[in-house]
Amino acid sequence: MRNSHRGGPGAPVEKAKDFKGSIGKLARYMSEYKISLVFVVIFAITSTVFNIIGPKLMGNATTEIFNGIIAKVNGTGDMNFDALGAILLLLIGFYLISSICSFIQGWLMTGVSQKVSYRLRKELIAKINRMPMNYFDKSTHGEALSRVTNDVDTLAQNLNQSITQLVTSVTTIIGVMVMMLSISPLMTLIAVLILPVSMVLVLFVVKISQKYFKSQQEYLGHINGQVEEIYSGHNIVKAFNREERVIEDFNEANDILYKSAWKSQFFSGVMMPVMTFVGNLGYVAVAVVGGLLAANGTIMVGDILSFIQYVKNFTQPITQLAQVSSMLQSTAAAAERVFEFLAEDEEEQCAKEHAMLTDTSGNTRNVTTLDITGDVTFEHVRFGYTPEKIIINDFSARVRQGQKIAIVGPTGAGKTTIVKLLMRFYELNGGRILIDGYDIADFDRSELRELFGMVLQDTWLFKGSIMENIRYGKLDATDDEVIAAAKAAHVDHFIRTLPGGYDMELNEEASNVSQGQKQLLTIARAILANNKILILDEATSSVDTRTEIQIQKAMDNLMKGRTSFVIAHRLSTIKDADLILVLKDGDIIEQGNHEELIAKNGFYAELYNSQFDS
Repeated sequence: MRNSHRGGPGAPVEKAKDFKGSIGKLARYMSEYKISLVFVVIFAITSTVFNIIGPKLMGNATTEIFNGIIAKVNGTGDMNFDALGAILLLLIGFYLISSICSFIQGWLMTGVSQKVSYRLRKELIAKINRMPMNYFDKSTHGEALSRVTNDVDTLAQNLNQSITQLVTSVTTIIGVMVMMLSISPLMTLIAVLILPVSMVLVLFVVKISQKYFKSQQEYLGHINGQVEEIYSGHNIVKAFNREERVIEDFNEANDILYKSAWKSQFFSGVMMPVMTFVGNLGYVAVAVVGGLLAANGTIMVGDILSFIQYVKNFTQPITQLAQVSSMLQSTAAAAERVFEFLAEDEEEQCAKEHAMLTDTSGNTRNVTTLDITGDVTFEHVRFGYTPEKIIINDFSARVRQGQKIAIVGPTGAGKTTIVKLLMRFYELNGGRILIDGYDIADFDRSELRELFGMVLQDTWLFKGSIMENIRYGKLDATDDEVIAAAKAAHVDHFIRTLPGGYDMELNEEASNVSQGQKQLLTIARAILANNKILILDEATSSVDTRTEIQIQKAMDNLMKGRTSFVIAHRLSTIKDADLILVLKDGDIIEQGNHEELIAKNGFYAELYNSQFDS
């Protein structure tokens, strides 16, 4: 959780590495809305100017009332209600215009900030789909999510406030200074001398509170992490009877958070009474000097009231400018993170004209996914997730269309990596992979992946109905086609026993169905997709033996006429494979069918027999 822009005065603000560059990029990004921004500035200035004139008119009204009362007491005249009424009507009109202009600039600025955040979110989501897989290997999911959610939210909120606050604060400071000087230069000097005293006290309090705010943010992060871990691993905590240990760890972090939060909030809360006290001293000084000037006839009585109001209005925008400075820092930091993500390297997509592919014989023709039959050739494939650590050294294999290929081997042998390379999630360090004689590097990635259907050990279902989750394999499938796929995966009967049947809503983690049932639904999705090449990575690992036999029968029907790659740890499930590739340390050490490999009495036979040892 990123709360760097929250926490009150004195809270540590995340700073950008390149403030000017980040703000510059954001400014260029917002230039599309420059007309709206110009009107925001115009209406903000207009609203502020009309608001600044208000205290002066109120002072005139006070003077009019004072003069009327004095005249009545002295018997020299009466209250001039016409003049007083005119002043009050003018005052109402000015405040009304100020409110209307403020409303319009707020409406315009909200529109701009939300359009910017909408555009950024749209670009970030599109960017995620173009990112290479190795980006997600080296960064956490939370890091990417933070940029799409927290950082964009920070930008939207701060943009909405900082631009208008900056304009109104500067305008207010200039306008109020002009109005105060027009009333009394001497009183203005007294008011201005109070500001350094306020600033020194504020800086002193901020310096003390800074370390406590930093500690508060740090331990808030610790507690959030603890709560998340405990919540997600609640069953494990219960199973090992570690409730007391968890509570002790939480209480320890919570105590530190309480102490640092109490101190930081206390010192932050002290700031306002201190500033109020200094401000009140200023009002007393202004009132005394103003009274003497009024007695001498230098200024009017109402001017004292106006001036006190201006002194109050003068300190407020200075505080707001300090807040704007913090907001701009957090805005720059958020913008920097967003633009860094948008600037990340993307997967190279072959242009559409690259559909003109050249096969191994040197023949060039226009190839679409409909033309592919499913022959796959691995030629001296070499790969490592980092260049320094090669995990597949020299992998070669020839797979014929319609064959069922099993890939087996110990953990870390490179089984799953082979299929990731086949789908071009990563680029090879050497060698090449051919489909129907065409190098997969020449295909458009999205078109290449249309050839594959996948069922993984880690199931993925989204929040929505069961019908929608199965239809994900073929978005234009009819309800009858979805149901037929479910029957082929032996999941139709189970679905019909659920409340709502195919219309039952799965929750965000699909935890309202069992792990085995989730696996069956993903298999139904793959059956519906009806792709040329199938990849089954431990596809039946989460189901019981009886269901596994049913799924194997459905898979056998599905794999007829299609090239299939099956990654399996339970070797009994791949005895009927046309070819078994035995991997160890990134190389094929054995290959053949089940009977041939058992007869060799080598590494495969050792693996197979070990699964049946008592």
